[in-house]
Amino acid sequence: MRLRAQSRTDVGRRRKNNEDAYLQDDEHALFAVADGMGGHAAGEVASNAALDALRDHVLNNAELRAAFDAHPDDAGAEELRRMLETAVRVACYQVYSLTEMDPDQRGMGTTLSALLLTPAAAFVAHVGDSRIYMLRQGRAVMATRDHTYVAALVAQGKLTPEQAEKAGNKNVLLRAVGPKDYVEVDTRIVSHMPGDTFLLCTDGLHGYLKAGELEQLVVSSELDASLERLVALALKRGGKDNITAVAVTLEP
Repeated sequence: MRLRAQSRTDVGRRRKNNEDAYLQDDEHALFAVADGMGGHAAGEVASNAALDALRDHVLNNAELRAAFDAHPDDAGAEELRRMLETAVRVACYQVYSLTEMDPDQRGMGTTLSALLLTPAAAFVAHVGDSRIYMLRQGRAVMATRDHTYVAALVAQGKLTPEQAEKAGNKNVLLRAVGPKDYVEVDTRIVSHMPGDTFLLCTDGLHGYLKAGELEQLVVSSELDASLERLVALALKRGGKDNITAVAVTLEP
C-alpha cells in the first residue's frame, strides 16, 4: 500500500491560540484531528494529549496490525476495530486524568477523529464534530456523524438540514474526549480502493463548506494545493475558529 498525505492547520482570524491538533504518521498509516476546548489554553493541552495517547496505544498494539496485514480476515478486522476504539477511550481517560490533577483545566476536552489505513480496509474511530470524508471518483461521503445537539435533532426528524444550518447552538457537543473518564466511541470499517482520498478536518473548516464544494476543491493528485484552497476558503468566509485538515490519498 502506497499513500501520500498532507496536513494544514491555521489559527484562523479570531482566535489567539490554536487549540486544534493533528496527527500525520505516514509510516504507520495513522492519521487524526482533534479540536480542543477549555479555558487557560486547556483546549490545546487536551487535543495534543489525546493524539499522543492515541498514537501510543496504536503503536503498542502493532502486532494486531501486522497479523491483519498478513491474514486479512473478519476476525482480525474486528480486533483492529476494537483496538482503535480502545485507543480513543485511553485518550479520553488520559485527558480526564490531566483535569483531575489541575483544577484550572477541569472540564477541558476535545473532539477526536482517527483513521488507520491498512491494505485491506480503513478503520475509523470518532467522537465529537470533527469529520472524516472519503472522496471517490468525484463524490464525497462522510465516514463519521456529528455528535452535536443539532445533529441529533436532525436525526430525530425534529429539524431539517436547512434549519440546522441556521441554528444558534449547532456546535453544542453531546460527546467529547476528556470531560468524563469514559466516552462512547463510534467506529466503522470502510472498504477502500486505489485513488480514494480521505479528508480529516475540524469544524473550523467543514463549517464553511457548501454542498458540492469539497469535490471541486480536493484533487487527489494535488493534496498540498487542495489543502491550501480549503484553508483559504475558510479564512475568506470568516475564519472564526481554528482550521485543521489532513488529506490522505491511496496511490493507484
